[in-house]
Amino acid sequence: MNEEIIFQYFKDINDEQRAQFRALGPLYQEWNAKINVISRKDIDNLYMHHVLHSLGIAKVVNFRQGSNILDIGTGGGFPGIPLAILFPSCKFKLIDSIGKKTRVAAAVANAIGLKNVVVEHRNVIEEKNKYDFVVSRAVMNATDLVKLIRKNVSKEQRNALPNGLICLKGGDMTEEVAPFKNHSEIWELKSYFDDEFFDTKKVMYIQL
Repeated sequence: MNEEIIFQYFKDINDEQRAQFRALGPLYQEWNAKINVISRKDIDNLYMHHVLHSLGIAKVVNFRQGSNILDIGTGGGFPGIPLAILFPSCKFKLIDSIGKKTRVAAAVANAIGLKNVVVEHRNVIEEKNKYDFVVSRAVMNATDLVKLIRKNVSKEQRNALPNGLICLKGGDMTEEVAPFKNHSEIWELKSYFDDEFFDTKKVMYIQL
């Protein structure tokens, strides 16, 4: 488990952020032993497969101060917690329909002193607030996801990238984004990160 990989790709972070990233490893190992939110065989790859993967979103959008971001299906706090560390002047709400997972995410956020994160045990259907962006390590087809979250995307713009949905996905998404072809973009994470883990990983964006 090596947090240095984060600092290799994100050099302009302060000492507090470095300390917060460093603390994630021991915290997730401790919590994962009690509540399995990350595959047991994958916990040693936490920084590459979960933290750095989450930060792939930051390679395609630099959230402006005051931005509001909703992380749906956050699980143990991905991508929301790494993004919240990187963007301390933005507000993040992390929701998941599985209570034991939100318990872990809330405990980790609290332990590292994240003041810009709210974690709630909630289904996205119940979420009524508006946000600049909805982010997710997507667990469903884009069309189905857009139907669920369109109501949560604010019309008021504050970022260079227009408001919408940003998902971390893998594989061929040509068919998936076809209904949104004039309002979507896909970035390949292998353009930003060297490890072969990222060869098939992508960031999918849909303007809403």
